[in-house]
Amino acid sequence: MTTDAIRKLVEHWRSDSAGTYQSWFLWDQWIKNFRSIRSGLNQVIQEIEAGTFGNAYRGSSLETVVGSIAEQRQIFKGADHAFLWKPKLRIPDIYESQENQRAFGQFLKTCTCCDEEEAIVEAIHRLDERRIKGLGPAAANLLYFLHPTLVPPFNTAIVKGYNALTGSAAKLGKWDSYLAMRAGILRLNTEYRQLLSNDLGAIAGLLFDVGTERYPAPPGDNNEQDERFWEADLERVRNESATAEKARRKANEEDVTHTRVQGWLRDLGLALRFDVWIATNDRSRPFANGQLADHCLDCLPEPLTAEEGLDAVKLIDVLWIEKASRRVAAAFEVEHSTSIYSGIVRLLDLAMSTTGSATQALFLVAPDGRAEEVRAQLARPAFRQVRSLNVRFLPYGELETHRESAARFGEGLKAIFAISQGLT
Repeated sequence: MTTDAIRKLVEHWRSDSAGTYQSWFLWDQWIKNFRSIRSGLNQVIQEIEAGTFGNAYRGSSLETVVGSIAEQRQIFKGADHAFLWKPKLRIPDIYESQENQRAFGQFLKTCTCCDEEEAIVEAIHRLDERRIKGLGPAAANLLYFLHPTLVPPFNTAIVKGYNALTGSAAKLGKWDSYLAMRAGILRLNTEYRQLLSNDLGAIAGLLFDVGTERYPAPPGDNNEQDERFWEADLERVRNESATAEKARRKANEEDVTHTRVQGWLRDLGLALRFDVWIATNDRSRPFANGQLADHCLDCLPEPLTAEEGLDAVKLIDVLWIEKASRRVAAAFEVEHSTSIYSGIVRLLDLAMSTTGSATQALFLVAPDGRAEEVRAQLARPAFRQVRSLNVRFLPYGELETHRESAARFGEGLKAIFAISQGLT
C-alpha cells in the first residue's frame, strides 16, 4: 500500500470524533492515571519482594492496578483478562509458583528502574526465557504506563490492525512476535510521526481502530478501483461518526460535571479564606464566564514544591492551602465516572509526603451513588496505608445543597466536615 494511502487513513482517523485519537488519546483525564498506575506497580514489586503478595489475583495489589488500566477507554478494555487466575489451566503461573512470582516482580522492577530501550528489551527476553505459563505479551500493557514512548500496548485488535496495515503475520501470545511487531510499530510511527505522537498510544489507537474494522486498511496494490472503494469506505466511517455523537456528548457532559464540581470547591475554598490550587491539566477549563483557575494560585507554595511526588500533587483536582502556614488544609479528588483507584493514589502520595503529613483532611468527591464503591476500594488490601488516614467521602448532592450556606456562615473546615462522611 502507498505512503499517500496510509497518510490519508491517518488524517481521516485523526479527524474522527469517535475514533480513539479524539475520544481516548486526547482525553485529558486518562493522563492523570499514569502516575497512579506506576505507583501501583511499585507496590506490586514491594509486596513480591517482601513475600506478602499472596497467591491469589482477587484482592491483590496487581488486581487493583490492572483493574485501573482496564477501566481506561477503548483499547485497554479487557486488559485484566490475561491476569485473571484460570484454575483449570493453572495460568498465569505467578500465583502458585513463588519462583515465577519473584521473576515477574524482578521483571517489573527492572522496567520501572530503567529508561533505556535495550534494558527493557533485555528484561522481556529474560522473562520469556522462563516460559511462565500464561504470562505473555499482555504484560506489555503494564510497561506502556512506565515507558509510553518505548513500549506499545498489546491486544488482539492491535495485532490484527498491524497485520492489516503492514501485510505482516504477527501472532498472539509470543514475546518474540510482540518484539518484532514493536519494531515495526516504531518504524511506522517514525515515518508518520508528524501525524501521530512520540507516545505510542496514538499509533496503538490507530491499529486498534483498523483491527476492530472501524477503519478499512488501504488496498495492497495500486488498483484504482480498489482505491476508490477504500476512499468511499473512509468517507462512510466519517459519516457514521455522526451517529456516535451521543457517546461523545455524554463524555463531554461528564467532563463538564467534573469541572462544575471543581468550581464549587474552588469558590467554597476562596470564601473560607483559603488559597486554592487547581490541577494543572484542568486550569484552563471554562467555568463561570472565565477559567477554572481564576483567582487561584499560579504555582504551589515552596514547602510542596520540594516534595518528590510533586508531579502527582499538581494533578490533585483541588487543594485548599492555609495562607499563613502554606500547608495543605484539605485535598479533593473529584471522581465522576473515572477510576476511584487513581484518586486514592494521588491523595496517598500527598499524605505520605513530608509536608502532606500535616494535611487535615482528604476528600473523595463523587456522585451520591458511588459511596459503596469508594468504601469497597478502600477495603482492598492494597490500600492498607490509606485506612489510617482521615479520608472522607463528599457526595455531590451534599456539596451542591450546602455549599452556599457553608460559604456564607462557615469557618475553616467545619462545614465541609459536616457534610462529608468518614470512610474508616
